[in-house]
Amino acid sequence: QVQLVESGGGLAQVGGSLSVSCAASGRTFSRYAMGWFRQAPGKEREFVAGISRSGSSTSYSDSVKGRFTISRDNAKNMVYLRMSNLKPEDTAVYSCAATISLVIFTTDSSYDYWGQGTQVTVSS
Repeated sequence: QVQLVESGGGLAQVGGSLSVSCAASGRTFSRYAMGWFRQAPGKEREFVAGISRSGSSTSYSDSVKGRFTISRDNAKNMVYLRMSNLKPEDTAVYSCAATISLVIFTTDSSYDYWGQGTQVTVSS
């Protein structure tokens, strides 16, 4: 089992940058593929980015590709999402998720553990 706690986020200007982090508990973090999802008010939760257990593979939604970067540090049990060139439509609650897997999943139902989320607001 793993527990996830997000931090970071906050308020950013259009075109600006922001980072969110996810701290994981447990000694088997490197067994988990990790994902970042987001949910805006009145909308369904959507996949943002995912990273494989080793960090050698990543996946992004089309809406953030080229603007967001996911990374992980298995020694520190951390996953990061660096967001740049932010747009108002990036405003949402961002949550990290974990699943024991060799592949990166893009559907939220494939993930077993979730953090509580952190708010990201992009103002114009």
